[in-house]
Amino acid sequence: MTGPEPAREPQRGPERGGGGPSQEPGGLLDVLGVAAVVLNAEGRIVLWSPQAEALFGWSAAEALGRPAARVLVDEEHVTWVLSWFARIMSGGGSWAGVFPVRHKDGSRQLTEFRNMRLEDSRGGHYALMLATDQVTLRRLERDLALSLRLVEQSPIGLAAVGPDLRYILVNPALERINGIPAAQQLGHTVGEALPFLDVRGIESAMRTVLAGGNPLLDQLTVGRTPADPERERAWSVSYYRLDDTGGRVVGVATSVVDVTEQHSSAIAAAAARRRLTVLADASERIGTTLDLDVTARELADVLVPEFADFAAVDVLDSVLFDTTARTGDGSPAVFRALAIKTAYRTPMADAADPVGEIARYDARRLVTRSVRKGRPLLVAHVTEADLPRIARDEAAAEQLKQARIHSYMAVPLRARGQVLGALDMIRARNPRPFTDDDVVLATELAARAAVCIDNARWYQRQRHAALALQRHLLPDRPPQPPGLEVAYRYQPADSAVEVGGDWFDVIALADDKTALVVGDVMGSGINAAAAMGQLRTAARTLARLDLAPAVVLTHLDGIAEGLDETIATCIYAVYDPRGRSCRVACAGHLPPVLTRLGNPPRLLDLPTGVPLGVGGTSFEDVLLEFGEGDELLLYTDGLVETRDHAIDTRLRALTDLLNRERRSLEETCDLLLDALHHHDGSDDVALLLARARTWPLSRR
Repeated sequence: MTGPEPAREPQRGPERGGGGPSQEPGGLLDVLGVAAVVLNAEGRIVLWSPQAEALFGWSAAEALGRPAARVLVDEEHVTWVLSWFARIMSGGGSWAGVFPVRHKDGSRQLTEFRNMRLEDSRGGHYALMLATDQVTLRRLERDLALSLRLVEQSPIGLAAVGPDLRYILVNPALERINGIPAAQQLGHTVGEALPFLDVRGIESAMRTVLAGGNPLLDQLTVGRTPADPERERAWSVSYYRLDDTGGRVVGVATSVVDVTEQHSSAIAAAAARRRLTVLADASERIGTTLDLDVTARELADVLVPEFADFAAVDVLDSVLFDTTARTGDGSPAVFRALAIKTAYRTPMADAADPVGEIARYDARRLVTRSVRKGRPLLVAHVTEADLPRIARDEAAAEQLKQARIHSYMAVPLRARGQVLGALDMIRARNPRPFTDDDVVLATELAARAAVCIDNARWYQRQRHAALALQRHLLPDRPPQPPGLEVAYRYQPADSAVEVGGDWFDVIALADDKTALVVGDVMGSGINAAAAMGQLRTAARTLARLDLAPAVVLTHLDGIAEGLDETIATCIYAVYDPRGRSCRVACAGHLPPVLTRLGNPPRLLDLPTGVPLGVGGTSFEDVLLEFGEGDELLLYTDGLVETRDHAIDTRLRALTDLLNRERRSLEETCDLLLDALHHHDGSDDVALLLARARTWPLSRR
């Protein structure tokens, strides 16, 4: 005959060490307070547990040796109790049920009983009564039933692991979520049962809760399970430590809620916010100038790295020269690369067409098809077979393969009904493929950028036309007049809108005199250049009449009034080598700089006058001595005016530059432009520098 099964050694809990059997109180028996009472064959109490004293109120000294029926039973129930006692003692079975026990304080207490006969080694018989308070028992039964029902029927995945992180409970909902029967999870760790999840993160969270006792709520976990292996799902997981009534840690409970739809909606909302951010960013960053190349770079900068790992902006070469681009199917599409941008160092940069170079693409190229069809083309998942249609040649296709590109999109640049070029985008490190929503965003960005590119190309044409006209109207190489050495410069503005209004001229007059003219028509573009040409022609005609500078400006003022509200400033000077003098008149222009040999430069204090075209005013001449070695600088405001500095500061900088060691006139012109106009090219500059030379006495 075998003895009772020995108790297992308690496992080491996270809050205490291992060793011998646990001596800690706790568990349901303590909650129930099960009382043990033993009666001899005569029904007298021979054993009385402390729990019996707590339950019934009688101490052991008060109860032992007395008939149980007299201590615990009301008179009305004595006969019934004695009959059941006799039946039990005779071997007629056991009795279980609820019985009203008389408490020491006289109250009646419903008590749950289990009664059975015991037999000692000599054949003597005893009765064992196990009792507990019915209210406490029913409450525990109700709580247990509720817990079991909640676990079994809850739509939320529920599980419990022991201190060793092995599953001890898995409910049906979690079986469905994981796609694995509970039997294959019980007794196993997370890593053993669910290796396809973030095992390290899950077990780390469990250990944290075991150690600290504070729950971890709503931890987001994303992955795929055998229940739905083709789709990535998201779960909100919470962790709670399980302690028994004695405070002993018995494990960790987890609740798992499928939040895939909410997670997908949140991702979609975040993507929408990112798209709006990109659009807002594009509105601020694209089109800040009317420079074609800068606009293309701005578009690429907006897209990379926020939207793509690589972006290329190509324009059809024909749109740079023709008003209508030809994109028919009969000939290759000819592109000029304007900008490329990568998020990191990658072979994709080498695979792209170099900026500024021309490339011809046949109809197989996706970018060609996008331009000719005027619609975006998406290859969400790029395969090796797609690379020849994306790359310009086999070598570039191999470089794209090395870069591990996985998603591609080409979007036409369309503005005012015309396709101007294309925008290529690639994802490689970015794990998400391009989607239809991305196509919508890229199309919107391309449309906005295309308008800016179209504006830039039109202004570029206007700038080229204005420059061509202005250079045609300006003197090609003014003569070196008698008694003067002359140097000049004209430098157009960097911005397309500012070209066109500045001019200078050197005009030979009778009696070896020379007229020096510098003017600036307000406005920009071809209209300003045309007005400048008319004023310059008029000035040359008037100069040959040998009129005084003030009279010339008066006539020019009248002419400017008739040129569609043209306003211009002008300096007109006549140098007489025989008299070693110079007569100067000013129409609203900045003062010339006179540098006498051996003296510092100074700004001439002239009657300023009003600009040409205002009308109704007169001008005055000022006669200056202008001897051998003296220098006179005439210039337009583009040389000295900036947005960031006061005009007095800039004029002082000008005179300081002229106060340096004397050099040739050509070197001085270069010095002035480099120092004063190098960092601010927002306006045209025309300057004319004259130095008096030796004049033979015989000709005076």
